[in-house]
Amino acid sequence: MKTLMLGNEAVARGLYEAGCSVVSSYPGTPSTEITEAAAKYREIYAEWAPNEKVAMETAFGASLAGKRSFCGMKHVGLNVAADPLFTIAYTGVNAGMLIGVADDAGMHSSQNEQDSRHYARAAKLPMLEPADSAEALAFTKLAYELSERFDTPVLLKMCTRVSHSQSVVETGERVEPAPVPYEKKPAKYIMMPGYAKLRHPVVEQRLAELAEYAETSPLNRVEEGADHKIGIITSSTSYQYVKEVCGDKYPVLKLGMIWPMPDRKIKEFAASVDLLTVVEELDGFIEDHCRALGLALAGKDYFSPIGELSQNLVAEKLGAAPDAGKALEENIPARPPVMCAGCPHRGLFYTLNKLKLTVLGDIGCYTLGAVAPLAAIDSTICMGASVSGLHGFLKASGGEMDGKTVAVIGDSTFMHSGVTGLINIAYNESNATVIILDNSITGMTGHQQNPTTGYNLKGDPCTKIDLESLCRAVGIRRVRVVDPYDLSQCERVIKEELAAPEASVVISRRPCALLKYVKHKAPLTVDTAKCVGCKACMKIGCPAISVRDGKAGVDATLCVGCGVCQQLCKFDALQAPEEV
Repeated sequence: MKTLMLGNEAVARGLYEAGCSVVSSYPGTPSTEITEAAAKYREIYAEWAPNEKVAMETAFGASLAGKRSFCGMKHVGLNVAADPLFTIAYTGVNAGMLIGVADDAGMHSSQNEQDSRHYARAAKLPMLEPADSAEALAFTKLAYELSERFDTPVLLKMCTRVSHSQSVVETGERVEPAPVPYEKKPAKYIMMPGYAKLRHPVVEQRLAELAEYAETSPLNRVEEGADHKIGIITSSTSYQYVKEVCGDKYPVLKLGMIWPMPDRKIKEFAASVDLLTVVEELDGFIEDHCRALGLALAGKDYFSPIGELSQNLVAEKLGAAPDAGKALEENIPARPPVMCAGCPHRGLFYTLNKLKLTVLGDIGCYTLGAVAPLAAIDSTICMGASVSGLHGFLKASGGEMDGKTVAVIGDSTFMHSGVTGLINIAYNESNATVIILDNSITGMTGHQQNPTTGYNLKGDPCTKIDLESLCRAVGIRRVRVVDPYDLSQCERVIKEELAAPEASVVISRRPCALLKYVKHKAPLTVDTAKCVGCKACMKIGCPAISVRDGKAGVDATLCVGCGVCQQLCKFDALQAPEEV
């Protein structure tokens, strides 16, 4: 049956049709929907793992047990999973194992713009790169065949535009292979030095065989063109831009297997055109390989390694006329990202800003606490870095910044990689105050469950990690809980913990305002007779509040009646309906 599917949904369908049995992932845009869609197939066991390293090790364990497996993550998540990645490249697999990674060129929701193709080369693993949903489904199924044929994990590289765009796919039936019996093979699966030394030559031989496969694989194809003055090597979304701009004008070598590359095919293609051109997003990965083959070409001297490409940019660089498009005459104001109305993090960040603290931040929707008017975060690096960074910051300051510095980290991020930093604080004794922003969900990636919510990926009740008990168990004696809607409580408790001569944890606990089960109060109203236009209510940056004609106003369609703004108004102009 033909149907429209998101690229991520197509990967999930490919997992289903390929007979994948176990999926373990950590949510990360733009990869999240792969696992969410896979969980809808009852034949697949799917879970959210605490982090990507755990997810990859879980998928490897399932492969070792003889069942096809998958783990998914975004590009920065692959950094977290790099440790097992490089070693299972040595061990190989038992049943097929597929690793999905989604890059984010343009940094739509990421802290960096890394190119995951380098991991395939560094780990000596095959990587497939689909250019649309149909290929996403087909490549996923083929990846399992390659994994088992060549005894290797296979990387499937998605990106934002392929993951989150729709195209037509033709679905098939599920074919579940018989489980592969597990056999004890110490020399294959125990990677201590004596055995690992024996596996490295196996990896090199496998890579050579994969390179030979790439020469004739339908994954890499030449599409003929009328004009051989230019020949284009490309892949993924860049291929779509090239075809939209050029059609069949120039011949194209479309690489679906991005590593290892088909050297002979590339050389033959280069010999058939006057000017070889490589069109690719981010790093010159294909370009560098072609240059290493001794080929002259045009590449990153025309196409920037920064940000996404587009049809118009490709057209401009290839000498075609860019599409002028249509422009709106209206001057649309900029709409920077902002925390939602009623977000439980807002009151906490207002307090941190008011106390003029140095705040080491982390990865999550609460990173928006860095923007005006709250402007309460000083650094954001990666998952868990706030806690570890706080410890180092305080140790280096020699006590000068004690009582003036905190770390903030979300509940899911704390479980991902914050708890180890907290152990370091307890073990090596810094006078640190860590604030866990517990909004009862993984918010930034679209409301996924995590180990602190009490529900698993499928929404079934499960073990709930008690944050207070966990913090005490690792050696933190002072653990406090505050309601971020209560500004006076937040300020009092944070001051007390900063003044304490030992490490402490403050848990700011209130569910995300967008959770379906959260019951909101009626929206506030403004008594314009009392409002003096002081704009104190604007200091929290709530999108439900605005000022017109010198008076505050509340958008009743956005306000959830949290009452944080009321606590800032000295004139009692903001009122709940029962107060009117």
